[in-house]
Amino acid sequence: MPTIPSAVHIIHNDPVMTAGLHAILADRPEWRVSTHLSQPEARQVARVLVADYDTGLALARQPEHAGLRRPSVLIVTQLDKEWEVRLAMDAGVHGYVLQSCSQDELLKAVTSLAQGQRYLSESVTRSVADSLSRENLTGRETDVLQLLAEGCCNKSIARKLGIGVGTVKTHVKGVMSKLDATARTHAVVVATQRGLIRPGSGIRSAYN
Repeated sequence: MPTIPSAVHIIHNDPVMTAGLHAILADRPEWRVSTHLSQPEARQVARVLVADYDTGLALARQPEHAGLRRPSVLIVTQLDKEWEVRLAMDAGVHGYVLQSCSQDELLKAVTSLAQGQRYLSESVTRSVADSLSRENLTGRETDVLQLLAEGCCNKSIARKLGIGVGTVKTHVKGVMSKLDATARTHAVVVATQRGLIRPGSGIRSAYN
């Protein structure tokens, strides 16, 4: 008895990427690949949804519907910061590969998700593994770090956050320790490289 092809739907915000992904995936007989369905239709019929970062997050966060199998979401993106990958995984994304991945890796990723497994590219796996081995910054430490990146002094940080200067110094010390930084500027550089702070992201409204 012939095997029924698995439905794979591409929802990517880049038309060039959509065309390229379709050209690679549609060549495989085990998949039925589409690009024209609406999101509700795709969620009903597809086993794997291949999406850009923002669309993938939105799809993964949508609630399950009774009686409908939840499709696996594969994000194909240029975004490789630690916080971006962790955010996607926490949202429920099943696979994550970079746009620079090889054709073989893309095929391997879709195959894994079609079989009900998860897939992270090697570089993404390394990023997540590294982050799990480190002690996380608290929400307040992240706020202090963000303000350090904006060039604020201790007094300015204390005023903006409504805390004492001594408390700010304690948080700065904690940040430097967790980031293995030798100076405040070094802490900002390390945090930026790891994607722990974002330009113009502002201050969080909730703290750990």
